[in-house]
Formats: sequence, structure tokens, C-alpha cells
Amino acid sequence: MKQIARQCRAEGREPLLVPTMGALHEGHLSLVRAARADGGPVVVSIFVNPKQFGPKEDLEKYPRDLARDRELLEREGVAYVFAPPEEEMYPGGYGTHVEVEGLSTRLEGRVRPGHFRGVATVVLKLLEIVRPARAYFGRKDAQQARLIQQMVRDLDLNVEIIVCPIVREADGLALSSRNAYLSREERRAATVLHRALDGARQQILTGERDAARILAGVRGTIATEPLAALDYAELVSAATFEPVLFVRGAAYLAIAARIGTTRLIDNLYLEENGGTVVAAL
Repeated sequence: MKQIARQCRAEGREPLLVPTMGALHEGHLSLVRAARADGGPVVVSIFVNPKQFGPKEDLEKYPRDLARDRELLEREGVAYVFAPPEEEMYPGGYGTHVEVEGLSTRLEGRVRPGHFRGVATVVLKLLEIVRPARAYFGRKDAQQARLIQQMVRDLDLNVEIIVCPIVREADGLALSSRNAYLSREERRAATVLHRALDGARQQILTGERDAARILAGVRGTIATEPLAALDYAELVSAATFEPVLFVRGAAYLAIAARIGTTRLIDNLYLEENGGTVVAAL
């Protein structure tokens, strides 16, 4: 992969990277299409990164179907699929990790200790291997994307991080590889996340700015679904992911919940400027 990427650059074609863990869906393919629209050879990495899974998380059952993924990517005109085995990414004696302080310990980092250390480590390795001009991430994992932006800035990496919109099903459920775990009843129940965020969006667009009242509405909506157990619902700064008391500037309303045994995340992006609010699901 490093040789291919060097050859692309020597020919004046800057590689563009879409990092994934496979089990591709329309959300991933939207990132591929964004990369293709920017020109240059698109590299899609497929690597289920063990370092971002906790000891009791779903590493072993995480969906894998490389043949299907390759077929989908071929249809999209992807130039290269990079699917390294674990022993290549983490050879024997591997002992180096990347920690992005602050952002790594909030929200998802608080619930999943060590998760973002694994994310930052593997993404830095992928960026070093491919040396892309741009790398593309989805806003559903907003904290991850922000953490990668911070790492790139702090380490002076020569890559632009592009954050693309959330892709949703017709009923509002954000696309996720983990949706495959849901039973039919759980799949119906999972729409409560979107309903909660959309209710908050309506509150905000009609003038509500107080985080406590907005979050009370979100928690109340989640509580109406017996199959849902809320992990967190927080209004946070889009820059630091620290809690904020009011909707001002750029923020996320971030939620995580378990639907049965499946843990899902979602968010609402907010940007307030002079009394006008952009609220993007």
C-alpha cells in the first residue's frame, strides 16, 4: 500500500482515504462518493481494529464480509482496497499508542475507556501508510472525527479531515454496521433515538436554548421506549465536547443508548449565530 501510494503521488495523483471497519453500508458509500467527487485515487481501508474494542465489547461478533465489501467498492469505482491482517498492523512486540488528551475521556471515552486511544493509534497508522491529501469521516461518529482533527493539528500532519453528513434510513435511524444486530422489534424501537433528537430540534428551532430543558425532553422521549436504555444525552461544545448550559456557537446534542443488547449513538449538530440556529440531523 505504501508503494502504491508513493507511485500515485509521483504521478501527481494524491490519494484520498476512507477508513472503515468493513460491513459497509450506504453511510460508508456516501464517504466514498464524496472522495471520488474530489478526484484522485480513492483508497478504502477495511480493518476491524482490536485496539478500539473493550474487553466486554463486540470484537468477535463484529460483522465481517470482505467479499461483499470489495464488490460494493468495485461498483463505486474505488481504486484500492487496503485490508491488512492484524499481525501487519500490530506486529509482535508492538508497544506504541496515541492519546489525544481531553477529548478522549468525554462522552464515548468516559463510557468506553481506551476506545479513543485505539482509534487515534490506528488512524495515525493509516494516515502514515497512505499519506492521503484528504481523509473522510462520518458525522455520526462526531467525537471520533473531532478527535482525529485534533490529532492532525497537534502532530502537524499534512492531511485535510473531511466530515460528511449522517446518512439515515427513511424512518430516521442513522446507518450503522451495528444495526445488523437488531431484531425486528429492536429495529423498530431504535427509531426512538431519531425521534428524541428531532423533538429537541423542534424545541430549539422554536426558541429554546436552555440545555437542561432540551435534555429533559430527550430523556423523556427515550423513556417512552421499553427496549431502550439511555447511556447518556448531553449538549456539548463541538470543539471540546465539554457540556454547555445553553445553545451558543457550535454544539452537538449527543446521545447513546442500548436497544436490547446493541449500543447505538446519534447526534444533532447545532450552530447558533446571532439568534439564528442551524440544526442538522
